[in-house]
Amino acid sequence: MRPAEPAELEAVGELTEAAYRADEFLDETDDYAAVLRDTASRRDKATLLVAVDEGGGLLGTVTFALAGSEYAQVAGPGEAEFRMLAVAPEARGTGVGERLTRECIRLAEEAGATALTLSSLPVMQKAHRLYGRLGFDRDPARDWEPFEGLQLLGYTLQLQPASAPGGAQA
Repeated sequence: MRPAEPAELEAVGELTEAAYRADEFLDETDDYAAVLRDTASRRDKATLLVAVDEGGGLLGTVTFALAGSEYAQVAGPGEAEFRMLAVAPEARGTGVGERLTRECIRLAEEAGATALTLSSLPVMQKAHRLYGRLGFDRDPARDWEPFEGLQLLGYTLQLQPASAPGGAQA
């Protein structure tokens, strides 16, 4: 697990789009594909993480953002959020998604966030089971529609930050 490197941004975007297409979350006319491929913006305005194998091959990616940043959509003050979790189709079932999610939890705690939030399509059932296993609760108060007809479900994990602001232990 590490931040994405500049030389691999195009490949990270391709992996993200391929993962969404493999699960039929995108069709050929979906404008969201361009957002998924815009890794340079995510790297500049959030934390773009990658999971790699021993040879440096890309296995998965996720975008982590603190509340108030451009990539945080549902996180409130003092919270963090992750988005665009994607695992290469050939790496599915190997724990990559869980490791990426756990890294987001670690980053949120390290940042002193009180909660980690996310939005998910209703059809992302495997992801929902992962979130439940890791302690996320379904959070209907965070459900939203980025545009008419696209419902996103909210999930929240309450955190015990590693330390409170100023370095005092929480």
